[in-house]
Amino acid sequence: MRPPAAPELELPDIQGDILRAYGNSYDRTSYAFVRVDGEPAQARAWFAGLLDHVTTAQPWRRKPLTTLNVALTASGLAALGLSDEAIGSFSHEFRQGMAARAELLGDTGPSAPSRWEEGLGSGDAHVLLTINAQTTADHRRALGKMQAAMQDAGGVGVLYQQDAELLHGAREHFGFADGFAQPAIGGATEDKTLGGGVPQKDGRWRPLAAGEFILGYPDEDSNVDRRRRLPPAPDGALGRNGTYMVWRKLHQDVVLWRRTIEGAAVRYPYGDARKLGAKVVGRWQDGTPLETHPHGPDPEFEPAARGANDFRYAADRDGRRCPLGAHVRRANPRDALGHAGKLSFRHRMIRRGMPYGPVLPDGVLDDDGAERGLVFVSFQASIFRQFEGVQTPWINDGNIFGLGTDKDFLLGDASGSGKMTIQGKQPFFLAPQQAFVVTRGGEYLFVPGIAGLRAIADGVAG
Repeated sequence: MRPPAAPELELPDIQGDILRAYGNSYDRTSYAFVRVDGEPAQARAWFAGLLDHVTTAQPWRRKPLTTLNVALTASGLAALGLSDEAIGSFSHEFRQGMAARAELLGDTGPSAPSRWEEGLGSGDAHVLLTINAQTTADHRRALGKMQAAMQDAGGVGVLYQQDAELLHGAREHFGFADGFAQPAIGGATEDKTLGGGVPQKDGRWRPLAAGEFILGYPDEDSNVDRRRRLPPAPDGALGRNGTYMVWRKLHQDVVLWRRTIEGAAVRYPYGDARKLGAKVVGRWQDGTPLETHPHGPDPEFEPAARGANDFRYAADRDGRRCPLGAHVRRANPRDALGHAGKLSFRHRMIRRGMPYGPVLPDGVLDDDGAERGLVFVSFQASIFRQFEGVQTPWINDGNIFGLGTDKDFLLGDASGSGKMTIQGKQPFFLAPQQAFVVTRGGEYLFVPGIAGLRAIADGVAG
C-alpha cells in the first residue's frame, strides 16, 4: 500500500529547533533550566513574556542573531497551573521522569541519579530555555536579557545552566563528526530521504510520517489504519504541533578512550588505532560510513551531500565491513534486523546535541581534569518507543543483534563489564573497561507548539 501524501505542516506553530537544524551558524548554546517559585499566575506572566521571542520552524527571511526555544517538565506544567487531569493526558514516561527510569536506561553506578549534578532529575527543574547564538557577544546579550526578565518577574530563577560550544569540524570530543545522519520527515526534510527514510524492497527509500516526530499528524501506524487515527497526544492545544524532548548531559572520558583504543590497537592485526576506533563507532572520524568504505575514509565524503548516508547492512550480515555491535549500527540498524527494516524505522529520533567543555589536544594521554562531553538532545513523538526503544534493547543489550548481553562498547555500559567483538577472518575482542561515557543528569520534557505555549501562558491549557 502506498503511504498517503504527507500533510502540510503548520510551521509557524512548530518550535524551530525540532525540524530546523540551526547548524554551524550557531556555535554557542546555553541550556538554562528554570525553577518557578510562587503563584502560578505570577509565573505565567513571566512565561508570557517569552512567547514573542520563541523561534519557529517558519522559513527565515534573514537568519536571526539568536534563537530561543522553550520546553517544560511534568513538574513545570504543574508549577504553571495545569491541572492533574490535564497533566495525566501526557505519556506515562514523561510524567514519571528520566531519573525514575534510570535503571531501565542503564543509568546505574557512576551514572546513577544519586550522582547527577545538582538540580537535574530532582523535580525542581520546570522550564528549559535553549538559547543559540552566532557570536560570543550575541550570546552574552541574550543571556543578559534572560536574567533581567527573571529579576523583573520575581519568583523565577535559573536552577541549572549548561553552556555548550560547537567544536571545529562539527566533531564531538572523541574526534568523530556528529549529528548529520537525521531522519527524513514527510513534509519537512525529504532531502534526507536517501539513507534517512524507510528502506524499500526495490532499493529506494521513503520519508517517515511526520507524526513520528510532531504530535497532531498521522504517524506510521495512522498511514496503515483505515480509520486514519492519530497517535496519542495531550489534551487540547498541547496535543498539536508539539513533541517530547530528551535532554542528557553525557561526560566523555577522552583519555580513557584514547588509552583503550591505542593500547588495543597494538594487538589489532587489521589496522591501526584509527581503524579500530572506526570499528567501534561504525564510521571513520570524518563521518564516512564503514559500510561503504571499510578500508579507509572517503577523501571526498561530504556529510550534507545527497546520498551520503545511503547504505544498508543486510548485505553485511556477518559484520565484516561494519561490526554487528558498532555504535551507529546499534543506534540505527536500518535493515540489519531483517524484514526490510520494519523492525527499526519506528525508533528514529531527531537529534540536536552540542559538545561542552574544552578540547583535549591531540595526542594527550593524561587527564587534565576538565569537564567535557556532549549534551544529547532528541525529539520524538514517543519517548518510550523511540528514545527508550533504542537505549534499552539496542544500546544496553546485544541480544537482538546476536551478541548476547554485550552492550554498546562506546556508551552502553556504566558498570564496566561489557566487551566488544569485532568480526573478521579471526574475530578481535576488546576487553571490558570502565565507561567512556557517564550520565551527569537529564530530564524528559515536552515542547509545545506556539498555540500550546500561549494556552499555558493564558492559563487555559487545562
